[in-house]
This record gives sequence, C-alpha cells and structure tokens, in this order.
Amino acid sequence: MTLIRSILFNLIFFATTAILCVVLLPTLLLPRRQLRRISRIWAGFVLGLLRLVCGLHWQVTGADKLPREGAMLIAAKHQSAFDTLVWLRLVPDAAYVLKRELTLIPLYGWYVRRAGHIVVDRKGGAGALKRLVADAVVMLGHGRQVVIFPEGTRTAPGDRRDYQPGIAAIHAGAGAPVFPVATDSGLFWGRRSFLKRPGTITVAVLDPIVPGLPRRDLMARLQHEIDTASEQLAQRSGPACG
Repeated sequence: MTLIRSILFNLIFFATTAILCVVLLPTLLLPRRQLRRISRIWAGFVLGLLRLVCGLHWQVTGADKLPREGAMLIAAKHQSAFDTLVWLRLVPDAAYVLKRELTLIPLYGWYVRRAGHIVVDRKGGAGALKRLVADAVVMLGHGRQVVIFPEGTRTAPGDRRDYQPGIAAIHAGAGAPVFPVATDSGLFWGRRSFLKRPGTITVAVLDPIVPGLPRRDLMARLQHEIDTASEQLAQRSGPACG
C-alpha cells in the first residue's frame, strides 16, 4: 500500500508542478509578493497531497517561540525534501539558502530565483561565503525569514555531520538570534527514498540563541541541540516509521 500511495503521489506531484510551471509563467512578471503567495499555495497543495494520498501528517512543537512576523534566522535539521516545503507555510516570507544547481532546473529554477531565495555556489570557496552572508543580511534587513540547513545537505536520521560555517557567519553579521529546529522527517520521507510512509512528522522549534557567543561555541551548541533533539524525536516515533 505504501508503494502504491507513493507512486500516486509522485505522479500527481510532478505532473501538477510541471503544468503549473508552464501555466504560471506570466506570474514571473508580477511583484515578488504575489509570487510568494503562489509559492505558499503550492506548498500547501503538496503538503495536503502528502496527507490525503500518503497518510503523512505533520505537527509543530515550540511554534510559540517564533515571532509572528519580521526577520528571523532559522537553522533547521535537513533530513527530507519535506523540510524544503514546510517553511513556506510556517513563516510569512521564507528565504531559503539553497544550492545553485536548483536554479538550473528548467522553468522551476526561474521561479526559485524570482522568489528571492539565497543561492549558494558550494564550490565558490570564501567568496561564496561572503556573498551568502551579504545576501542573508539584506534579506533579514527586509524583514524576511532566512532558513538555512547547517549540514549543507540532507542527512539520514541518526547521522551526524559537521555543520557548515555559514550559519555562524550570518548570525554574527546580522546580529540576529538564531532559532534551532529539529525534526524526524527522514523517518517518513527518506533522503533518497521513493517511499513516503504514513505517520506524523514533527518539526520542533528549540529555544533561540541570542548573539554574542563565540563562533566555536555557537556551532557546538547548535549541533548538539539540533542533533540531540532530532534523535529524541526519532526514538519517540519508533522503528515502524523507518
């Protein structure tokens, strides 16, 4: 049943997204605010499709720790493609830090650029890091919510990898608190898994970290808190979801 549901989800998702990318091409000429609304609707559609077709729900704990609006720096665990969707619904104007390769996808990449996300060339070295910080500071200055995945890529539940320095550089450059976020999304929609398993994904917003910590201490605290909380969520969800 899970396989059949997953096949049906993918057929509907890819067909609908491809059609929308063509039909909505004129919206690329609209103000970014209008495109933001379209992105939120699309994300809501995909999350609703996951619920209806795959039986995959989601919940948020600690949401009250996030301001209702305004600039935010969000450091989120990244286990699944789900994580790239949910923040379009959780905050009013998300600006994802994402890899340059996504902008090269035909049609879809045009929408990514027009939506005003922060594009990073992962082979760009120190220059790319400087541009990342500069772009993120601008986005935060405009009151947007910058979402960064400190690991730099999706990781399987239970796996730990060193966090990338971009989050610390943005934190210092913007002088903004950072909100760590844990999740168990990889148990239900794996890193490279075709299957979407039924259950309830948890997105856990942890206590914010205020500016002022030395970079090394910030990175150690972020990694410890996010990874530990994510592992606790995984243990709670149980092996049946894995």
